[in-house]
Amino acid sequence: MSRAGRQSGASRLWSRRGDPLADPEPLIRRVYAYTAYRIGPGPDAEDVTSEVFERALRYEHTYDESKGEVVGWLLGIARRCVDQHFAAPAPVPVEPDEPASPEDVETEVIERVALHEAMSELEERDRELVSLHYAGLNGGQIAELLEANRNTIDVALHRALARMRAILERRPGQSEEPTVMRRRAV
Repeated sequence: MSRAGRQSGASRLWSRRGDPLADPEPLIRRVYAYTAYRIGPGPDAEDVTSEVFERALRYEHTYDESKGEVVGWLLGIARRCVDQHFAAPAPVPVEPDEPASPEDVETEVIERVALHEAMSELEERDRELVSLHYAGLNGGQIAELLEANRNTIDVALHRALARMRAILERRPGQSEEPTVMRRRAV
C-alpha cells in the first residue's frame, strides 16, 4: 500500500476516534520529563522533545491505538531521539549572555543538579527505568515499551529507585529526598 493510502486510512480512522496528538500539552510535558531525566533539563531536552513531536507528526500514520497509548508510542520515539542525541558529537559550550536572575529558586536548582548527578551515577538500564517512571509511565506501560515481563520491570524499577535514593543520601548536606523525587512514589 502506498504511503498516501496509509495516511488516508489513518486519517479516516482518527476522524472516527480522534487525533492522538489533538491534546499535545500533557504529552509534551511527559516527553520533556523523560528527556530531561535522560539528558538533563534545558535547551537540549527541549530540542529532543521537539524532534520527538516532529517525528510523531511525520509518522503519525504508523501509530496503532491497539498497541498501546499514544504516550508509550511517543516515549518509544523519544528513546531513539535520546540515543541519537548521545551519539552526536558534543556541542561547544557557549557562555550565557547574562547571569541567571536572582529570582531563581536556589533549592530547586540544587535539587535538580543533585538529581542529574545521581542519574549519571546509575547504570544505563536504571537511568532508563527511572526516566520512564518519572515521565509518568507505570510498571505495565514500561514493561510493554521495553518488551519485558511486568514483574521484572517492577522489581528492577524498585531497585533502581532505591539505588538513586542511596546515591542522593550519600551527598553531603542532603538531609532529605529531593522534592522532585517525592512527586511520584512507586
